[in-house]
Amino acid sequence: MAMMETPLNTWLLFGHAPRYFPDTEVITRFPDGRVHRYTYTDFGRRAQQLMHALDALGLGSGARVATLAWNSHRHLEAYWAVPCTGRVLHTLNLRLSPEDLAYIIGHAEDRAILVDPDLLPLLEKVHARGGLAGVRHLIVLGDTVPQTTLPDVIAYEELIAGRPTAYAPRGIDENAPLGLCYTSGTTGRPKGVVYTHRSTVLHAIAASSQAAMRIGPGECVLPVVPMFHANAWGVPYTATPYGAKQVFSSGPLDPAALVELMAAERVTIAAGVPTIWMSVADAMAARGGLPELKHLLCGGARPPRALIERYRRDFGIPLIQVWGMTETSPLASLAWPKEKMRDWDEQRVTDAVCTRAGLPLPGVQMEIRDEDGNPVPWDGESMGDLLVRGPWIAGSYLDGDGADAFTEDGWFRTGDIAVGSPHGYMVIADRAKDLIKSGGEWISSVDMESAVMALPEVAEAAVIAVPDEKWQERPLICVAARPGSTVTLDRVRDHLERSGFARWQLPDRIEVMDAIPRTGVGKFDKKSLRSRFDS
Repeated sequence: MAMMETPLNTWLLFGHAPRYFPDTEVITRFPDGRVHRYTYTDFGRRAQQLMHALDALGLGSGARVATLAWNSHRHLEAYWAVPCTGRVLHTLNLRLSPEDLAYIIGHAEDRAILVDPDLLPLLEKVHARGGLAGVRHLIVLGDTVPQTTLPDVIAYEELIAGRPTAYAPRGIDENAPLGLCYTSGTTGRPKGVVYTHRSTVLHAIAASSQAAMRIGPGECVLPVVPMFHANAWGVPYTATPYGAKQVFSSGPLDPAALVELMAAERVTIAAGVPTIWMSVADAMAARGGLPELKHLLCGGARPPRALIERYRRDFGIPLIQVWGMTETSPLASLAWPKEKMRDWDEQRVTDAVCTRAGLPLPGVQMEIRDEDGNPVPWDGESMGDLLVRGPWIAGSYLDGDGADAFTEDGWFRTGDIAVGSPHGYMVIADRAKDLIKSGGEWISSVDMESAVMALPEVAEAAVIAVPDEKWQERPLICVAARPGSTVTLDRVRDHLERSGFARWQLPDRIEVMDAIPRTGVGKFDKKSLRSRFDS
């Protein structure tokens, strides 16, 4: 007997929370300390009002509707209302330069932009560069429109006021585009990645599982990862239909305020990049921990071993590595221990699991290949190029950009250099462009960074390659010291040698700075460091 075919689009998930979790809350804390709270019932009604408002604006099917916004309940409403009306949600990275934003808005052909009030000055700079030429509607995510030089701006609350709170579901093809997100552009121009309804629904189902984020009806989830970055790792599309309470911290990071918010709302799961959890650790220690927090998801870069051990030792909280990219929608693997490891001691589990990027999620295929394209063994030593494919892995970039990143049989070349372990766990040795080739031998910048950040006097560290006449490249360590501490080259070299690095791998130079520069998504900005010291 044939199964009934059900289109995998956002309507399949949207109505679930308002119907079955009507009293579950969605919380937003704003930078001025205001806290907004409402229920999934309220969320569902307002999202459908926004659907009607988008229709009233005359935006055609498939039109790109951009957001330039922090994490908030209004942003969540747009996450669902835009694709449910057959339009495409394009999340803009608010940490990009006005020049990059102007390029991306034009390349994406955005027709409307929803913008937070405090980000209007940034959009004004984009406008001054001609970056809003194709945009027809500007909507401020607030009650009123602040003073601005931008023309014809309308307030979000005015736009949706009085609209019907029910919207007839649309029959949307599951392969139709749902979202658009641009890569961070570490090399060349940013490239657009299109998410479909089908890929997003399948990702949401996989992401909720015990193999992934473990989000369910009894959880309270706080994505510190921005909603403008790779769909906040899919949290809004996962937490909403599964009925989890959602908590948003809007605006720039304030570690102490974030910890207090997590305590007040009894957060059980939070997600962010390593630099976030470095900043938050001291605030957690000052408060005495967060007893209801079950686990932290950590992605974007490999967290230092010292950070993983600190959260386990000081707070009893597992820091679970997550690996993925904009192109993987974004979750592809997570580092949960296997059942057979329950009796292993903590050190062994840390070595085999916690310091690795994880096991591929079911549905994600993963291969590590040598320079000739042949798979290398997962023996814990063999290194190669990481390729992935699966139902929520991109098969191309928007407009055919970067076609060489995709194979004819559907594999995506990630640009990561990886090692697979006999237990099935993958670890990112480095980005291909970040590996250091010294005298014909490779040095992993990620391994060296992790080791240096284990020093108690080091707050942050980033390792880059610098040209060398004799050895081709040598490692340069950029460090930020903890307050009141001093970091010396001799101390770093001695520590690295005792940590197992060969003498030829040891750096000849360090640069001490106040803070390591970060990219728009919170990673250490090695591109900036290379341009500064590449001489």
